[in-house]
Amino acid sequence: MAPYADTSFLGSYYLPDPNTPAAVALVRSLTAPITFTALHRLELSNALALAVFQRRINASQTQAVWMDLVSDLRTGLLAVLPLRWYAVLRQAAQLSTQHTPLTGCRSLDVLHVAAAQSLRATELLSFDSRQRALATIIGLTVRP
Repeated sequence: MAPYADTSFLGSYYLPDPNTPAAVALVRSLTAPITFTALHRLELSNALALAVFQRRINASQTQAVWMDLVSDLRTGLLAVLPLRWYAVLRQAAQLSTQHTPLTGCRSLDVLHVAAAQSLRATELLSFDSRQRALATIIGLTVRP
């Protein structure tokens, strides 16, 4: 099954930050494509727009990231998979009730883990410690 990457991981892969070397090395080691959903598209788009607002990148850098992403979709590094949103949201609500008091996860953290579970991913790629804790609790392998 394809690994599920959260936006912290994909953001580090596409935009240089302290986690970029680890993200690049892990992506190079993968043998299956990384799942890419509408949630990823929304979060990456917003993260890029926020980076422009914060003057960390400019519009041409944003365009370059999207060109890289489209290339990765075409070559199969990323695989678009649809989510059954009602089921994902229902699962996220259950995960939140059961585990947020222990993990401190935010809504989007829980939503990504629920999406990974819904898609039957066995592995979560994330740099977010709370999200990694939740994924571990429900039996996903977490990397890096």
